[in-house]
Amino acid sequence: MAMALPVPGDEFPGYDVGDYEGASVEQTFELFSAVAPKGWRVELTEGEIKVVPPANGDHEEIVSEMSGQVRDQDKRMGRYTNVGLCLPDGSKVIPDLVIAPKGSYSDREDWHAPSAVLLVAEITSTSTAGRDRVQKLRGYARAGIPVYLVVDRDAGEITVHSRPQDDHYTRRTVHDLGAVVPLPDPLGFVFDTSEF
Repeated sequence: MAMALPVPGDEFPGYDVGDYEGASVEQTFELFSAVAPKGWRVELTEGEIKVVPPANGDHEEIVSEMSGQVRDQDKRMGRYTNVGLCLPDGSKVIPDLVIAPKGSYSDREDWHAPSAVLLVAEITSTSTAGRDRVQKLRGYARAGIPVYLVVDRDAGEITVHSRPQDDHYTRRTVHDLGAVVPLPDPLGFVFDTSEF
């Protein structure tokens, strides 16, 4: 499902679309973010704007299960599902799940530096799988995020990337969906994916 893009003459309250002719990618990103329907995510990944519809129920069940397991295993960790991260390459992304110490995002900012993040998780879908596996992996590694977990529903796998270096991770472990997945330091606990 795709969101209709603004065209000259369309009416957006508070915005004159004509002012955006010849706009930069960043300015266009701001416009799309301002007019996206509630629940839709607008991301800027390696210079490309993507508008993503709300997640389906299966996706949200996985995020909920992961969040609950983090809560049960380490009460000091915050579980965030709508945190905007600014990555070093200029990308602005909203991961499906961010794990960081509680209080890391207690301000009112829309976009945050990724310095407090210990883990980001993405649950793939038909429309996001390519970005989750490639562009976001590079962006999260560049940001120095210690652990990147990908729940690949199509492949039936969980991939844990760790030890970021430049634009890649030097360690990668793959587990079948349904397995108990150990998470490396700085987390040091497990995800039981049998409920995924």
